[in-house]
Amino acid sequence: MLTFIVLLFFWYYNTCFCGIYINTQSHLCKDSLISEVTSLLIPFALYLIPGIFRILALRIKKPNRKCVYKFSMFLENWLG
Repeated sequence: MLTFIVLLFFWYYNTCFCGIYINTQSHLCKDSLISEVTSLLIPFALYLIPGIFRILALRIKKPNRKCVYKFSMFLENWLG
């Protein structure tokens, strides 16, 4: 509920801002889109890296498998 109230406040604030500064609407929309895409892609990439090392751990030979798996666990704990 609190999140919904805060979002309504920001929506009202942005509406007032764009009503006063009409020439900033396109910049605000473009920057909002870039921010949204960035906030979706960065976590996806950060969680993909340990997954790649887990796949490698399954595909490589027996002696090095445990080392690569532990490295993927380290990355998962460090990134996430």
